[in-house]
Amino acid sequence: MAARRSARPTLTGLRAGWAGHSVRGQVGGSDLPFAEVLKLPASRPPAMSPPLPPTESVWPRHLAVLGLVVAALLAWANSFSGPFVFDDRPAILANPTLANFVTALSPPRDGGTVAGRPLVNLTFAFNRALSGTDVRSYHGVNLLIHLLAALTLFGVVRRTVAALSPRFPSPGSAVGVAFAAALLWLVHPLQTAAVTYVIQRAESLMALCLLLTLYGFVRGWRWLSVVACLAGMFCKEVMAVAPIIILLYDRTFVTGTFRAALRGSWRYYLALAATWLPLAWLVSTNAARAGTAGFTGKIAPLDYALTSCGAIVHYLALAFWPRGLVFDYGTPLVTSFSAVGPQVLFLAGLVVVTVVGLRRGRALGFLGACFFLVLAPSSSLVPVATQTIAEHRMYLPLAALAIGVALGLYRLLRHRAVLAAVALALPLTVATARRNTDYRDALTLWSDTAQKRPDNARAQNQVGNELALAGRHAEAVAHFETALRLAPDDAEVHNNLGNVLSATGRAGAALPHYEASVRLKPASSPAQLNLAQALRQAGRATEAIAHYEAAESIAPLDADAQSGLGVALAEAGRAAEAIPRYESALRLKSDHAAAHYNLGLALVRTNRVGAATEHFRAAARSDPANVAARVNLGNALLLTNQAAAAISEYEAALRLRPDDPQIRANLARARALAR
Repeated sequence: MAARRSARPTLTGLRAGWAGHSVRGQVGGSDLPFAEVLKLPASRPPAMSPPLPPTESVWPRHLAVLGLVVAALLAWANSFSGPFVFDDRPAILANPTLANFVTALSPPRDGGTVAGRPLVNLTFAFNRALSGTDVRSYHGVNLLIHLLAALTLFGVVRRTVAALSPRFPSPGSAVGVAFAAALLWLVHPLQTAAVTYVIQRAESLMALCLLLTLYGFVRGWRWLSVVACLAGMFCKEVMAVAPIIILLYDRTFVTGTFRAALRGSWRYYLALAATWLPLAWLVSTNAARAGTAGFTGKIAPLDYALTSCGAIVHYLALAFWPRGLVFDYGTPLVTSFSAVGPQVLFLAGLVVVTVVGLRRGRALGFLGACFFLVLAPSSSLVPVATQTIAEHRMYLPLAALAIGVALGLYRLLRHRAVLAAVALALPLTVATARRNTDYRDALTLWSDTAQKRPDNARAQNQVGNELALAGRHAEAVAHFETALRLAPDDAEVHNNLGNVLSATGRAGAALPHYEASVRLKPASSPAQLNLAQALRQAGRATEAIAHYEAAESIAPLDADAQSGLGVALAEAGRAAEAIPRYESALRLKSDHAAAHYNLGLALVRTNRVGAATEHFRAAARSDPANVAARVNLGNALLLTNQAAAAISEYEAALRLRPDDPQIRANLARARALAR
């Protein structure tokens, strides 16, 4: 026995798999606690880094890593051209904090997905510095994060399985099981919701941090574990479960009891628990997150819990048969037990099996606990008002299922398990590549969503938006009207329908929708601004002034609100008050074409034609297609005895509008004066 202990210890006898009962190791026939196998004192944290058998070659590991890289490229190669969609736009394209790395650490509180998640925001600032708004680099970083997470999962599973040597006697079995699990997780089409959809980097980056936290524990690199745990808290609130998962892993695979785990590594667990403090601070100071998640919304916790039960069973079905994936489920809500009774009973059974497995120290019990724990923050009692069902929430829980499948394949097929995993991965890879094509443009993505979920008002609204952007206004109106039938009190839909009606010359029909939008959401600056413009166009400038002022008070840095208010004041006969508004708009946005043009008109009315000339010229420079700016610039030049320069401007205007008789008349007059 002494001779055996002097050799490099190989961890054997860990029977925490499907038949295990105690987390203890056997060396030379003795029954010793796990810490003794490692020759560590009980007070020292036992590092879960089992030496590999001398016969194991490094080549299987290298080939496995290469295989994962190739699989990632095959599955996700066609995802790079997908444009920014939905939450990408406000959180990335319209995010002013991405200008530099310092401001990125303070994401806007109303920044949607990045609000309260500074590390995620920082990675987007890196992309902005690297490629501006070229979406390809954003997809590239998303794929890199996903691949790193898969490689980390591979490392965790390989080292854990290597310690379960009685169940996995072959030297290459640990690599095989780990490769199978990581491969199935890597190429699964359910992952597109967190990888192809750019803004859901929050989910994948958090998962990478959680896996690194676990990997650091497995390797005995406690510094890495704590740092990764802290980083994850700055990515997404779900990371709060990481210390609990580490404790469960410790108890299941290392020490055998919670008491032993905490007693032997109390400083480490105290450090992990301390990472909850910055997370609590981020949540408490983030107004945007408080408005979309928590117990202060309109959704009752019990109703949300019932909805989540149906959602989790749906996620499980998609994990094993990933067809009919949906980008956005909207906000469906289950309000009666009878609607999801079978799902509730099924999940209750899974929870019981998980608890029993945990009590017996079995690996499958640990996997089940990980599955439910990671889903718990978003799919339990705490309502998430904006999305009651979302596929990206399965990003990390899917890893537990993939590991379970890999273990099952090994038990049934032994050394042929890797081939079986590759056979399963091939159709998954094809399905992922096919799903990526739905992200090729926003209209395709939202049309697919609306087709699969025709009762989703948000999807109908977004289809209408994309059709309007494509100039297909009649089709857009139909989708907005469908959205209103589904959600008659949706302020955004009313506003959007008003926009498309106004764009097609139906300002009278647009006005009631703008009024409804403001009534439903008075704190919306765009809604106030649109209503103000509609009222002004209807000849009700005095009424419009109040709504321009409301828009200005909501968004004081909005140059459009300042410029529009100036126009309304001028039309209401208060021209002297209009000029300071135009000037304010230009201070906010120096190339604001409308403000330059309108200020030029106001200056002409107050006999300051020379000053007006420069503003007409600036308006034409900012908006070269603005015929009125060209014509009025020509008029101002003519009034200041600059006939030759006026001729040039009239000719430019005539090229834009060759059949306009007034421009031809002005040009003829300028030529006559130039002789």
